[in-house]
Amino acid sequence: MATNTALSKSKFLGLIPLVMAQIGTSGDNSVLTVATASLLASLNATMADIQLANIIYSLCAGCLMIVGGMVGLIVGWKKTFRVGALLCIVGEVTVAFSSNIFIFTWGGRLLVGIGASFLIPSVLGLIPGLYQGNDRAFAFGAIGAATGIASCLGPIASGFLIDTFDWRVAFTCMAVYFAIVLAGSALVGDVPLPEQKVRFDLKGSLVAVAGLFLLIIGISKIPVWGLLDPISPPVIGGTALTVFGLSPALFIAILGLITLGLLVRIERNVEKAYGSCLIPSSFLTTPQVRSGLYLTAMLFLCFGGSFFLVITYLQLVAGFSAIMTGVAMSAMAVPMIFFSMGIPKLRPNASPKKVCRLGIVMVALSTVPMALSLRPDGVSWLMYFGLFFFGAGQGFVASQSSNIIAGAVNARDAQQSSGIQTATRNMGQAIGVAILGVVMLFSVTGTFKDAALGSSDLSPTAKAAISQQASIGFMPDAAFSKYIADKTATPTDEAALVAINRSTRQNSTQLGLYVLGGICALFWLSTGPLPNEKITR
Repeated sequence: MATNTALSKSKFLGLIPLVMAQIGTSGDNSVLTVATASLLASLNATMADIQLANIIYSLCAGCLMIVGGMVGLIVGWKKTFRVGALLCIVGEVTVAFSSNIFIFTWGGRLLVGIGASFLIPSVLGLIPGLYQGNDRAFAFGAIGAATGIASCLGPIASGFLIDTFDWRVAFTCMAVYFAIVLAGSALVGDVPLPEQKVRFDLKGSLVAVAGLFLLIIGISKIPVWGLLDPISPPVIGGTALTVFGLSPALFIAILGLITLGLLVRIERNVEKAYGSCLIPSSFLTTPQVRSGLYLTAMLFLCFGGSFFLVITYLQLVAGFSAIMTGVAMSAMAVPMIFFSMGIPKLRPNASPKKVCRLGIVMVALSTVPMALSLRPDGVSWLMYFGLFFFGAGQGFVASQSSNIIAGAVNARDAQQSSGIQTATRNMGQAIGVAILGVVMLFSVTGTFKDAALGSSDLSPTAKAAISQQASIGFMPDAAFSKYIADKTATPTDEAALVAINRSTRQNSTQLGLYVLGGICALFWLSTGPLPNEKITR
């Protein structure tokens, strides 16, 4: 018994740097988000530059993580973990000492993205090899809780550092944080390499990176470039890039799907020839694995969607600062943390199917009080009530999703699932934000125009100006007043349009939350293959 206690303590200590790594990579974007205003001023950057810096990190992480999941099987998970942490350190230092936005983006953010693509698959690859039974379920639950911790502490910590010092200090602290993660890797055990040597799948890796890149960039740009009718398409050589006069976003996403379909055929042949490949056939043929991946996508779709809708409303409408936003979002993060870790610990024999189904119901229904909480100039207490159950439902699903995948395949495939899980996370988040972005774009524009053109308080001049606008963005009152300053004839026009804008923001965000709840409810259909009994494999 004493040996088991010592072993459990050792494994618990080894779990700490893994959880810290997950928190660090999830929280890194919080620093960039909070630092936006400072970066615009000190680096003479534009909003397009900041968006590109964010996209570079997300694209690297999303496209390369599936490759990182295979690299870990070849060189070892602990070594891959350390390489990822080291790249994150170098990247954060480069960002902190950047003299211009080019070095910031193509030096620092690129390195941090590549580092994350090695670091996070290593976290999910080490757990199936180091933990078994209830310990593994708890470890996966702790990793799920880390996302909630990052969503709560990220804005608070980064907001404090930037308000007290500046953005360079904040990114330097991120470098120190990843240095602690690297040092803490000494506490992490290692997993033996597979008995059958794994061959690096170069062809599959190139096709996977290309397919994921096209899919993620296409989906993420739909709200910007337009779904069908072009809104703000990319400009090359002074000419707007369109496809038969339509927005290129959907075509790029479809090309990505076709490329990933080709990848499946390639991988089938590679696995037959060499016994290993980038995407093992077990992931495509095992219903339980597919269900686990769907739930993984759902978690990050919910995570990205809630941040897109709720944080935008809190900051642009209610006027919350970064620190206030972090405190408010703790209403979601705390129950997510508790149930992600608490269910495997307190109810280890709970039915994964029942737990996940209950979580899905909680997430879907919680969007109703969140939507009803919205006011033209802020939110009511119902927002925090809804966020609590939204986070609790996510915690229910997070407590099971990774273990469901790892428990359905052999040991080697369970470790390799790390890269596929993390790629699924990024796709889920990109799809969620894209869908809600399109809903908000068309809802804000359509609702605003209908209300403005039908208003008896507006002059014909103002109505004519509004009818000519291709799209209306989601803006706070001050920015909106500046936007319409040259489109109104009288102060009465401006006052009427500001009132319409307030109502439009509220109604459109409510619609977005209802759509988010409906999408989450659809994931119930994926729970059929989930096990009714505790996963013992």
